[in-house]
Amino acid sequence: MIDSEMKLANKQETHKSCLICHGSIENLDKYQNNHLSKCSNCGFVFSYKIPSQEVLENYYQNDYDRTRYFSPITKKRYHELLDQLEAYRSTNRILDLGCGYGYFLEVAKSRGWEVYGVELAREAVEVCQEKGIHMYHGEINDCDFEADTFDVILSIEVIEHLIDPNVLIETGKKLLKKGGLFYITTPNFNSYLRYQLKEKYDVIDYPNHLAYFTKKTLNRIFRKHDFKKVKIQTTGISLTRLRTSKKMSNQDFVSETSDDEMFRYRIEKNKGLRILKSITNNSLNLFNMGVTLKGSFIKS
Repeated sequence: MIDSEMKLANKQETHKSCLICHGSIENLDKYQNNHLSKCSNCGFVFSYKIPSQEVLENYYQNDYDRTRYFSPITKKRYHELLDQLEAYRSTNRILDLGCGYGYFLEVAKSRGWEVYGVELAREAVEVCQEKGIHMYHGEINDCDFEADTFDVILSIEVIEHLIDPNVLIETGKKLLKKGGLFYITTPNFNSYLRYQLKEKYDVIDYPNHLAYFTKKTLNRIFRKHDFKKVKIQTTGISLTRLRTSKKMSNQDFVSETSDDEMFRYRIEKNKGLRILKSITNNSLNLFNMGVTLKGSFIKS
């Protein structure tokens, strides 16, 4: 958690207005166990209750599990993403905000990128440094990299954890060069699983997740910070999330034996399933109902 956010949490217990547009907010029916509110103006959903420093430290020390499993299929997806990022490569520098154990940066480094990461967990920082990644250990908004430095900045499944998601985008804007790309992923609040499971959907999880985006609100917060949208997609299904949300399984969300990973292996080996996957993702994106939001934005 960022220092400025900690100070805020100690001064007040709740947000009083929308974090994107400062509009009025109202409690979201049936989601009160996770303290969710919704902006009456822009529709942004977030936790109005601000977790204290003590609550967050206790959660991340005892309940939060960073996966050490790096799927070969995920590695393949990273190569495909890096193929798309080549168009923005000029200074050759790429930064991952909240990089965990550095799996994406490890792949980028193998392709000749000069790789940088920011991470709060000391153990993860040490692992990344052993991989030859230039690391900043600490809060995202305190990292000491030079302004206007990076061709590409990305942040994978991080923004939903922040009390104020503006901090992530402000930091990216400062560090990204003009015309550079910010790539971000986060859970989609309008996913088919949330509509199906409602408050039982275990992505909705206080104090782990505090901000919940849709295509509309993700675009709005980036536009607020003078970014231009390249594209936003909503893709993916999750058998694992379906089963864990229904208390039918306690499997890890990311593991070699999870339902999702086993299904991914089946798809990779079967041309017919790969075609079906493409059709499914196109449909999910069309109706904005995939489990994951993937957004690309250019710094103006």
